[in-house]
Amino acid sequence: MKIKIDEDLPKAVAEMVRKHVSDTTTVLEERLSGTLDPDLWEIIQKEGRFLITGDKAFADIRRYEPGTHFGVLLLRPEEDGIPQLKLLISETLKSGMLEKLSRCIAVATPGRLRIRRPKASKNSSRISPEGITI
Repeated sequence: MKIKIDEDLPKAVAEMVRKHVSDTTTVLEERLSGTLDPDLWEIIQKEGRFLITGDKAFADIRRYEPGTHFGVLLLRPEEDGIPQLKLLISETLKSGMLEKLSRCIAVATPGRLRIRRPKASKNSSRISPEGITI
């Protein structure tokens, strides 16, 4: 698994992820700060990376349909702050679910991980949500 950490997340989150997935880069490290979302998305997909972000726009299943990309994890703490983001990523990493989120859109909130998986078949018009307590 290859991961990209968005610029809206603190360095501490990247460091925690990197301990579990060595091939982790950040938008800041690659000097991509300020890149428009569509351009950043294209770069991430060309690199074959899973995105971890705090930007709700990347969790829009109408724009980024599960199965059409390498995956997104949206961190949504109840309160702003680095400690809350670190807690969310820690819960996700400890659950062992990160590697299972490839091609999905997942939203991590305190104690819960909601997952939108790819459609089961081309005939299916529904993306079923899955919720996991973490």
